[in-house]
Amino acid sequence: MEAVAKARYVRISPTKVRQVLNLIKNKNVEEAATILHYTPKRAAKVIEKTLHSAVANFFAKEEGAKISPSQIYIKHAVVDGGPALRRFRPTSMGRVGRIRRRTSHITIVVENKE
Repeated sequence: MEAVAKARYVRISPTKVRQVLNLIKNKNVEEAATILHYTPKRAAKVIEKTLHSAVANFFAKEEGAKISPSQIYIKHAVVDGGPALRRFRPTSMGRVGRIRRRTSHITIVVENKE
């Protein structure tokens, strides 16, 4: 059985989130939570929250099963780009410089290792 959790419109660029997601792919949930807790990146906090949500969704689906968190692993973790917020700031000679504040959609799928 698998469960999914998504965090959408996160105000961090996808490349920065991908750096942290690559640390936890294909690991069990306990190990991934420990790695995320001690990773000094802003994206780690958002990913940790999404991971806890995926585990909670898994236990809500299983309801009566006796499964420990050490038996659950991250099957699939991916980040996609969301819409970019466009901001403008003045530059030299009366021109305008565009600033794109990128957003991310984070998806984490957990599954029972049997």
